[in-house]
Amino acid sequence: MADKAEPIVSAVADDAMVDEVVERLLDSADASGAALLGEGGLLTEITKAVLERALEAEMSEHLGYERGDRAGHGSGNSRNGTSPKTVLTDAGAIALAVPRDRNGDFEPRLVPKNARRLAGFNDRVLSLYARGMSVRDIRSHLAQIYGVEVSPDLISKVTDAVVDELVTWQNRPLEAVWPIIYIDALWVKIRSGSVTAKPVYLAVGVDMDGRKDVLGLWIGSEGEGATTWMAVLSELRNRGIEDVCIVACDGLKGLPDAVTATWPKATVQTCVIHLTRASLRLSSVRDHPKLVPSLRAIYTAPTEQAAEQALAAFEASELGERYPAIVRTWRSAWPEFTPYLAFPPAIRTVVYSTNMVESINSRLRKATRNRGHFPSEQAALKVLYLAIREQINPKARDANHVAAHWKEALNQFSLFFEDRLSIQ
Repeated sequence: MADKAEPIVSAVADDAMVDEVVERLLDSADASGAALLGEGGLLTEITKAVLERALEAEMSEHLGYERGDRAGHGSGNSRNGTSPKTVLTDAGAIALAVPRDRNGDFEPRLVPKNARRLAGFNDRVLSLYARGMSVRDIRSHLAQIYGVEVSPDLISKVTDAVVDELVTWQNRPLEAVWPIIYIDALWVKIRSGSVTAKPVYLAVGVDMDGRKDVLGLWIGSEGEGATTWMAVLSELRNRGIEDVCIVACDGLKGLPDAVTATWPKATVQTCVIHLTRASLRLSSVRDHPKLVPSLRAIYTAPTEQAAEQALAAFEASELGERYPAIVRTWRSAWPEFTPYLAFPPAIRTVVYSTNMVESINSRLRKATRNRGHFPSEQAALKVLYLAIREQINPKARDANHVAAHWKEALNQFSLFFEDRLSIQ
């Protein structure tokens, strides 16, 4: 028992020592009125001391002996003073004294030669960019918080570094079979001569484990149809997707035909939530309490025939006569809505709406909301990709909308779609 207790006591002692050091530093900063960040700031000075100590350790490893050790006499190489170097870090701009050796072959790993910023600084810039901050906003933020003046070119170089990563991500191979793929679009403003709004198409797949994965982003033009969708879906197929059980979408022109041509066995399912919202937009708010139950009777019907009867009853009602456009909306979407009625309850729960992809869209909109427009399509894709990478973590096993019901749904998928899914 004594042996097991020693590490605990030691850890407690170490924590107490760290707390004591931190308290002394804070007390000293309070007494002197020193800031935390910026030139002469507490964290800046601590970061400088840590970096210089680490560089000295690297030099000792390079030479094979510590500073002042007589073992270095006659070794053929020795320390040769320091060189000044300013690097950008998360704690601001720090002036370092980088050690040199007489032979000139010391290559520090922590602060490589010609490097003017540490990796953490780049990550901070990318994080701010992913949250929709413009280059001007990022420069202002870094100057205000860290006391660092950076050029627009530097920020552009940092963000351009993700372009190759974006290309690799957009072309990565995908699994052969997907139970569900959700497809939706959001709109961004891009300058191309003049500022125009363009759709960004987003595909999110749910794999056999119930995990969501953003499969790709594509910028299109308004009014595109089946030809555009054939190109997008063909790209997904060429990246490895051989079959999809259900493709859930929301009235995107030309998409159903493109899905059938790409994956003949796939079921195209329109989003029930979108149909309901479209109906509510066509009606007065004061009628919503009566309208919602009528619409619910349609999409919760046990069979297509029962749903048809519920729609006919709504059409003949006072609300239906007042809002004939709602009836037309449901009738026009009927071919893509009715597959939903054939699904067992567990599958209905999963494909009820494109809320999963909409939750991602809402985060992407936050990243683009602060930007009046983007200077190019690539600039828009960089921000959207970074938002996906930084904020969404598409392969995370989190408690998303699917996970809570996925096991039950997967069993129903295996029965409903027979041998198209291989459950290990």
